[in-house]
Amino acid sequence: MRLAAMRYKNYTWPHNPRVYTITYERQIAVQKVPQGRYVLQNLGLSRRVMRGEGEFVGEGAYDEFKKLATLFYQESPGLLVHPVWQMAQAWFVGLSLEQEPRADYVRYTFEFWEDYGLYDTGTAEESAPAGESGSTAQGETPVYHTVVKGETLWAIARQYGADLAEVVALNPSIKNPNLIYVGQKVRVK
Repeated sequence: MRLAAMRYKNYTWPHNPRVYTITYERQIAVQKVPQGRYVLQNLGLSRRVMRGEGEFVGEGAYDEFKKLATLFYQESPGLLVHPVWQMAQAWFVGLSLEQEPRADYVRYTFEFWEDYGLYDTGTAEESAPAGESGSTAQGETPVYHTVVKGETLWAIARQYGADLAEVVALNPSIKNPNLIYVGQKVRVK
């Protein structure tokens, strides 16, 4: 099975990183109580940290790393799409060059932190069937597509002349663009 390429903002990896891990974090406070005991208090989920490592190999490998480094310097979060894991709005918080770079080989590591605050918590428009929601900011009525068996989000976006990233942005409830369901309503415009 060939997986789609990993993407962040407008950058697409030429081949997927070799290692990719996700760490889910929760904050817990410890409260001391009399007689030497303690109680734990759940302060809630903290963040999801996505780390990985990979190589760029072949002619222009260092140039490919420089593209990734340029993306790191952008001071805003973006959409991180991994071919298997749940996509996320994320900040690019770490990038390391792991050895002296060569023109034909670069080994690197990266780290992203999910920015949960950027997700829409749900609107009436998001779950409304086609034709039942309000107008968009541009004065256009939103267009919805009902998923049928065998469809992919990418194919649906293409069918309506939209970019996959635009369709993903219009549907914040879809956390994994590789996983949609028959009967699901997807906003396409």
